[in-house]
Amino acid sequence: MPVWMQTAALLTLSNVFMTFAWYGHLKALHAKPWFIAALISWGIAFFEYMIMVPANRIGYTELSVGQLKIMQEVITLAIFVPFSVYVMQQPLKLDYLWAGLCLLGAVYFIFRA
Repeated sequence: MPVWMQTAALLTLSNVFMTFAWYGHLKALHAKPWFIAALISWGIAFFEYMIMVPANRIGYTELSVGQLKIMQEVITLAIFVPFSVYVMQQPLKLDYLWAGLCLLGAVYFIFRA
């Protein structure tokens, strides 16, 4: 499997953990004190880092730091939008489309030869 695909797959899995660590507590733990939510989020984030660090190390063998960052941002939006709509029950807005188009521009500029 090409390095960019390995990196993208690991970053996608990492981002699922990250999204739940950062935002899942807003729905699941809203009645708990913030420090309980923080401790649980840190526990989830541990697994995110255990996947994200190897993903970036693998990716850095062929990609620049800028390319890794833009790849992560595209993946973040791709994970966040369905999470926001299906888990958090937020309305789907055209703003996500506009943000995605801006990220496509970022992909073009950071990955062009």
